[in-house]
Amino acid sequence: MNLKKYLVRALHRLQKGPGYTYKELLVWYCDNTNTHGPKRIIKEGPKKKLIWFFLTLLFASLVFWQWGILINTYLSYNVTSSLSIGFKTMKFPAVTVCNANPFKYSEVKPLLKELDRLIEAALERILQPTPGNSSENLSPPLDLELWNQIPLVLIDEHDKDNPVILDIFETNQTAVGNETAMGHETSVSNGTAWGNDTMGSKTMDNKTVWDQTTAGNQTTAPPAPSNTTSEEKKYKLAVKLCSHQGSDNCTYRNFSSAAQAVTEWYILQSTSILSKVPLHERIRMGYQAEDMILACLYGAEPCNYKNFTQIYHPDHGNCYIFNWGMDEEALNSSNPGAEFGLKLILDISQQDYIPYLSSAAGARLMLHQQKSFPFLKDQGIYAMAGTETSIGVLVDELERMGYPYSDCTMNGSDVPVKNLYSQYNTSYSIQACLRSCFQNHMVEICGCGHYMFPLPEGVTYCNNEDNPGWAYCYSSLRSSIKQRQICIDSCKETCNDTQYKMTISMADWPSEASEDWIFHILSYERDMSTNVTLDRNGIIKLNIYFQEYNYRTISESAATTIVWLLSSLGGQFGFWMGGSVLCLIEFGEIIIDSLWITIINIIGWCKGLKQRRARARYPDAPPTVSELVEAHTNLGFQHEAPGAVPRAGELPPEPGTPPPNYDSLRVRPPDTLGPDSDTE
Repeated sequence: MNLKKYLVRALHRLQKGPGYTYKELLVWYCDNTNTHGPKRIIKEGPKKKLIWFFLTLLFASLVFWQWGILINTYLSYNVTSSLSIGFKTMKFPAVTVCNANPFKYSEVKPLLKELDRLIEAALERILQPTPGNSSENLSPPLDLELWNQIPLVLIDEHDKDNPVILDIFETNQTAVGNETAMGHETSVSNGTAWGNDTMGSKTMDNKTVWDQTTAGNQTTAPPAPSNTTSEEKKYKLAVKLCSHQGSDNCTYRNFSSAAQAVTEWYILQSTSILSKVPLHERIRMGYQAEDMILACLYGAEPCNYKNFTQIYHPDHGNCYIFNWGMDEEALNSSNPGAEFGLKLILDISQQDYIPYLSSAAGARLMLHQQKSFPFLKDQGIYAMAGTETSIGVLVDELERMGYPYSDCTMNGSDVPVKNLYSQYNTSYSIQACLRSCFQNHMVEICGCGHYMFPLPEGVTYCNNEDNPGWAYCYSSLRSSIKQRQICIDSCKETCNDTQYKMTISMADWPSEASEDWIFHILSYERDMSTNVTLDRNGIIKLNIYFQEYNYRTISESAATTIVWLLSSLGGQFGFWMGGSVLCLIEFGEIIIDSLWITIINIIGWCKGLKQRRARARYPDAPPTVSELVEAHTNLGFQHEAPGAVPRAGELPPEPGTPPPNYDSLRVRPPDTLGPDSDTE
């Protein structure tokens, strides 16, 4: 009821307002608004009315066009970057140090013995040995089953139209021609996306005939080319990868250098072997902290290998992290300069390197934040043996704005990818997300996990015995742009990050004049021996320090705010039409009044519709009150339809008693009485 009363009063107020029609309302608005232009439309002559109407419409259109641009700019959520320089006591970064060689060769040699014999025999055939130096009659015989799982092949491209594939340990050749006698088709891909490994490769035909036969352990080398110049030698070494052993669904991964092919082949084969070794055995076969870290000094305080946290890294074996901040508070640096940083002397034992797995010698190190996992393969640097490497550090702090200004995350909780590196209790990073995403796709597509990444629960690592086509699946997945893009779209950058910019310098260490006494002291401290057990090829000295105490903060801020938007909208409105916020309120008022007029018109239309329906129900004149009363009191009274004719043989209806003539009861003046009245 209260709502009904309010609406009724509102309608009454509206009826006393600017007008009952849209035209009256519009004229009232133009006459009373504070906006320039509309007043001139109703007060000027016909010609000026037309001019002012056009100008008002033009400038109103410009205002709305500018408003659209401003609102679109605001909704794009652009940011501006600002650089500020501060000075404070800073936390010393976490320092991860690894050996470039993941395992001691003396420890892992029994596992890789057959693999080493295979690659040595293959290299003899690749390098075209002289008679008498061949390994055809090796004892014990070669394990060709291991070789056939992921073989190396030679591609003879003397005839570009019909290249020939030569299996190094096979007796027959594989012709690659345009026509096939057996009708089999095999994918032979030279130009797939393998990073830089496809440089210099040429396209081969897709149709091939495979005639691969083995003759036990009796192997013959591929035919040696005749004495030709280097321009005429067109042999390439490739890794053959098949979906499963003996399948025709194969691809060839070409390399511009045989050295690259051998290294890649050895990594694939050793990965399969080492994936079956338990973690504690892999840790035992790696370099131990007490053997690798010979000396440590942080500022003026001595330290040792016990101040480092050991983790196992699939690429580099045992790694050691200083100041990781997991078990205790991170260390602060009191002053900049080399004397206030971290000084290390490392022994990398280069003489115990795996010859075909680690072609680079040195230490791999990385500076990173506390409680973050070190991804040395992407962000680490090498320190060369026999040198003193000084690393000056500058700190950059990045502060990104979150949604909707950028697609960053604070802690990774809103990322749809399960972080497999959370088992290390480390913080979120985009590198961890990308690798977790790849491993999840590997498990989903290939049915097993890659040795270089953490495993999801209930999954095993890939190997040649249990997963014969894992290398083919892994290579296809790694070269897939679609899968890579899925991971890029799923992972997010962190909103806050700290980057360490390094300035690196090196010098020979120790010098020729001092190497004798330094090696004697270090050998005695490590091995308690008076004999020199160290040499220049295995020693590295590191100096890591803050170059300056200034740190740079690169922060993002919103380029457009709501204050900027309102001031810009008002500026455009005031410039083009001389309006203000009050003018907008007036415009809102006229819209509300228009709605009320619309409601009144709808109500009037509904009333008219009701009346039309009533007239349709009573097509003739409605009965009088006396007729309605007589119909209810005199049962013999019937309405006589106009023009009705009585039926034949029917008596006319009895007339009802007519209603009294009330006018005869009225007192009349004497002069109006007729001669036959009762007064005579």
